[in-house]
Amino acid sequence: MTGRATSRAPGPAPRPPETAALPESRRRPPAALRVTLCRDPARFAGLAPAWDALHGRCGAATPFQKHAWLYSWWLSYGVPGRLRLVLVHRDGELVGAAPLMLAFRPLPVLVPLGGAVTDYCDVLLDDACAEEAAAALARGLLRAARTAVLDLREVRPGGRAELLYDHWPGPRRRLADSVCLELPGLPVDDLVARMPANAARRMRRALRRLDRVGVEQRTVPEEEVPAAVATLLRLHVAQWRGRGITPEHLRPRFAEHLIRALTAMARDGAARLTEYRVDGRVMAANALLLSPDLVGGYLYGAHPELRAKADIAALLLRNDASCAAETGRSVLSLLRGTEPYKFGWRPETVTNLRLLLAHPALEPALLLHAAQQDARARLAGALRDRDPSPNAWWRRLNRRYARLAGAR
Repeated sequence: MTGRATSRAPGPAPRPPETAALPESRRRPPAALRVTLCRDPARFAGLAPAWDALHGRCGAATPFQKHAWLYSWWLSYGVPGRLRLVLVHRDGELVGAAPLMLAFRPLPVLVPLGGAVTDYCDVLLDDACAEEAAAALARGLLRAARTAVLDLREVRPGGRAELLYDHWPGPRRRLADSVCLELPGLPVDDLVARMPANAARRMRRALRRLDRVGVEQRTVPEEEVPAAVATLLRLHVAQWRGRGITPEHLRPRFAEHLIRALTAMARDGAARLTEYRVDGRVMAANALLLSPDLVGGYLYGAHPELRAKADIAALLLRNDASCAAETGRSVLSLLRGTEPYKFGWRPETVTNLRLLLAHPALEPALLLHAAQQDARARLAGALRDRDPSPNAWWRRLNRRYARLAGAR
């Protein structure tokens, strides 16, 4: 989906449902908003309590906007001198935040913290003053983006970056980004009941087989999370051996990020690690990320021996669905990717948004950047149609795009 570049947002933005439904006690009287730009990683570290309090007041926030996830990512992937946090305070309370980093691709762009290992990016806005905070954040970002295009990738539909987009006073462009698949937060038996009859019968047999194999599962306590993440990554590598693996998952910086982030997030209930044992051996593991209304299955690993005995998708979905249903989350997200096994559960297809924003003086740069990204997306689609294997088409895409970039 693409949109026409415009010089000014058309009309007032609609009020988000969360704001409209607030009780009278939470509706705040008008007060001055203060917008600041933070480039100091040490200050970013110290923002954790205020940041997570704001996260809790932002109904659209996903687990990937937690301070632990973003700050840990910065420690592993951040480039010194390029941190850009635009913060909005009201009476000393943080009510808006845009976590960004300056990059060059090759034009200067401001991109969300989280990068390619993050499934949903967004800004944070306090539901009690979302409109005012969005307008203030837009003004602050306009100053921060005087020499760089703002490229907000992987915005989940309904995310607060859409409200920022509505308030943006300069040129802007809306593109489609990655596809995510979502299920309702129901127990696994209810999810199976939604499947076609033949598929449902096969899945019920697969679930019964898990019991015959003797798979036992346990939730990993906080103090054991670092060791459990190491085990998860080892099983993830074993699972993909000989079949291609996301290269980043093999790098030490990814392991360090995951250990830091999941340990902190498990402490406050935003992450849950599960181990699956057979005869006392850990044969599979997965990591779930949680926000108030969403559970997302982030990463899993399974030993080839278990894969030969049991349906791993049934194993994981049974646990993930149980977590969503028991904790009252309405959405079980399978996150990015359209792997065939996911479609057997009849998920809803949800396309993330890519929002491009710029200062009026940078409208030509925005149009050029948008055209480049649109061409890259079309090329990716053509290669994917030729070969649905994710690793095959991704490698071919990068080689071809590199040749095109060199020709320019």
